[in-house]
Amino acid sequence: MRSLRLRAGGIMLLLCLSIAAMSAERPGKLPVAALLASWFPNSHPEVIIGRVLHTYTMDGKGEPSQLQIASVYLDRPQKNDFTDKLAAEYNFPICKSIEDALTLGAGKLAVGGVFLSTEWADYPKDARGATLYPHRQMFDEVVKVFKASGKVAPVFIDKHLADNWEDAYYIYSTAKKLKIPLMAGSTMPVSWRIPATDVTRGAKLKEIVVTSYHTLDAYGFHGLEVLQCLAERRKGGETGIVSVQCLKDQAVWDAAGKEYDPELLADALQRNVPPMTIDEVKKKEPHPVLFIIRYKDGLRAEMFALNYTVMHWNAAWRYAKNGNKDSTIFWLADNPPFATFAAQMKGIEEMYLTGKPTWPAERTLLSSGMLDAGLTSLNEDCRVVKTPYMAKIKYKTDFDWAQPDDPLAGE
Repeated sequence: MRSLRLRAGGIMLLLCLSIAAMSAERPGKLPVAALLASWFPNSHPEVIIGRVLHTYTMDGKGEPSQLQIASVYLDRPQKNDFTDKLAAEYNFPICKSIEDALTLGAGKLAVGGVFLSTEWADYPKDARGATLYPHRQMFDEVVKVFKASGKVAPVFIDKHLADNWEDAYYIYSTAKKLKIPLMAGSTMPVSWRIPATDVTRGAKLKEIVVTSYHTLDAYGFHGLEVLQCLAERRKGGETGIVSVQCLKDQAVWDAAGKEYDPELLADALQRNVPPMTIDEVKKKEPHPVLFIIRYKDGLRAEMFALNYTVMHWNAAWRYAKNGNKDSTIFWLADNPPFATFAAQMKGIEEMYLTGKPTWPAERTLLSSGMLDAGLTSLNEDCRVVKTPYMAKIKYKTDFDWAQPDDPLAGE
């Protein structure tokens, strides 16, 4: 009986490697390993890297990707996971380890890119409400293969670099040390903006205000990415963050004129769909949360997390030189095929093909760090959290946002 099980296991292994070999031999396509929590309808893997299988319009009729999914590793499959059906249709193996997913049984690195996404799986949360993603552990497994193979491949990590600063900085610094092309983050920095505007590159900023909604951990992260993709364009580039504090409930409104400019909040809320006033939000939202971010060069920035009262990410900012203001809504297509993710996948594919990050990993490093410090502040009586570790993160980027083609796609 044991020999039969071993023989069956050997046959399955040979079949897995055979499928992987066929996948890897498709001409003109760069093989990519997908390291996922789970792959199910409308999940992040489906709406992002699913475009590799289904074309960029997700209907088989759009622009084809220059990538191929060579393998998938599942860390925490959910009940509605359909990876097995995709694997059968598109001829890729579901591997039992990250090492197998990256080597395809060849004993050395056999893929040209690594895609890591663990969003919307039932991982535990810590006392602050932060989801405990296994990003560091999974990244370490990737690094083991890189070191054993004597070569690296570009890595993309969906949304947070990690759920805490220590792990986020570990991933970032390890990638830098080993010269691993690294990107991370959400779709927000490449989403549609109405009106189509951005911070003037090289201009000195006085303050940025962003509104967010839903949960602090998942959607608040999006709001912080919105904030940082605007802040990084200012004069001198990014200089680092010295402190983060969270306020909640009535203390948020009491801080008007002291910790934030209410005119900028009003401008941001007017970009919402439908437009709202501060008084309307006050009446509807009893439990707002305010992230207060202070930068090393004096830039002030705030993110308002307004639960379900304001159902968009809106931003407003004021320039230092003349006091002029600007504002916009960061617009998402909320229905399938969730076209916003096409722009994100374009950037990911570009990094895989060129070996050069399309946008800076430092942006997501700081977004992850701001969220970590903010949740700590909120959990510790809203104290000011000094962040000398983030004050050391300086960077400049030549990334330029461009409006995607059709802001109503998928509506």
